[in-house]
Amino acid sequence: MFEEMDIMDHLIQMIQSGKYEPDDKLPSENEIADWFKVPRITARKAYERLQELGYIYSKQGKGSFVQDRNLRIPLVLSANKSFSQKMIELGYQYESKNIFCEPIEFNHKIYETLGVEETDRVYKIGRLRIIDGRPIALHISYIAESVFPDIERSGKDITSMFTYYKSQGYENFQSTESTLRLTHPSKYERELLACSSLIPLLVLECQCKDSESGRTLEYSKTMYRGDLFTYVI
Repeated sequence: MFEEMDIMDHLIQMIQSGKYEPDDKLPSENEIADWFKVPRITARKAYERLQELGYIYSKQGKGSFVQDRNLRIPLVLSANKSFSQKMIELGYQYESKNIFCEPIEFNHKIYETLGVEETDRVYKIGRLRIIDGRPIALHISYIAESVFPDIERSGKDITSMFTYYKSQGYENFQSTESTLRLTHPSKYERELLACSSLIPLLVLECQCKDSESGRTLEYSKTMYRGDLFTYVI
């Protein structure tokens, strides 16, 4: 007896093998149900899951079609260039949108990483990374007011941290050892990144330091949509 996952595995194999090309029409739910000898609801659920995973899309009254999954942004995980600069150099229509700048409550890990006292104020600055009108990453930087005294006033206008640091007299940067992990998006992250709960996020955590003084400028956490990137580490 075939199940929803069996249907998904079969169709994914067909897509990955090239039997179905981007924008090709897929068999109808009724045809899938007949082929696999399953109720139509099982075929429908399989198609719904494939759509959530980004393999297919549907057109009302016309059926299901193969999604073009060729958008694979090469992401070089280094700190010598800003994310914005990397995307622009690769030729993408790129936008960085500041979505918040606010102080955080005391967090031992973040404060220890920044090397500041509990009495210091630390701000988190969030930017939504957008390519071709499509949200692809959420970048959150944590920086200390003792290092950047104007951050409360200027933070809401920052779209590139590197550009901001250079305006503050810092020119050369280095990153510490980065931590990578996979997670699934929260409801808030799903809404921001316009993705389903089945799309994994690659979370990159690292420190950015001034190369000359060794001073820690920020601790950052970036969440990349796992279906849109190839990673160069």
